[in-house]
Amino acid sequence: MEFLKVSSKSSPSSVAGAIAGMIKDGVRVEIQSVGAGAVNQAVKAIAIARGFLSPIGIEIVCIPAFADISIDGETRTAIRFVVEPRFMRGASPTDIAELMKIDAQQLQPVFQNE
Repeated sequence: MEFLKVSSKSSPSSVAGAIAGMIKDGVRVEIQSVGAGAVNQAVKAIAIARGFLSPIGIEIVCIPAFADISIDGETRTAIRFVVEPRFMRGASPTDIAELMKIDAQQLQPVFQNE
């Protein structure tokens, strides 16, 4: 599984651009950070990405989780963030598909549950 790996030296605005681009393309984003500084940069990036996406009608939701990973043979605890779109009520599948540049038929299962 592929992750955006964020370090304490990562630029939050650059990571935010990657997040926003992937969300617009309809791709679920998974971010992995190890250490307080890296988690801080990841959270800032998610907040900035929300600022990029919200004006065009795309809201995002973030799901954090712990993950044990191995770095140089040593087990470390990482924080993983899953970022997914959450669309505002009242938006039609056609409106959302147009924003995300995808076929509206792909969104029908999501809207059938409302």
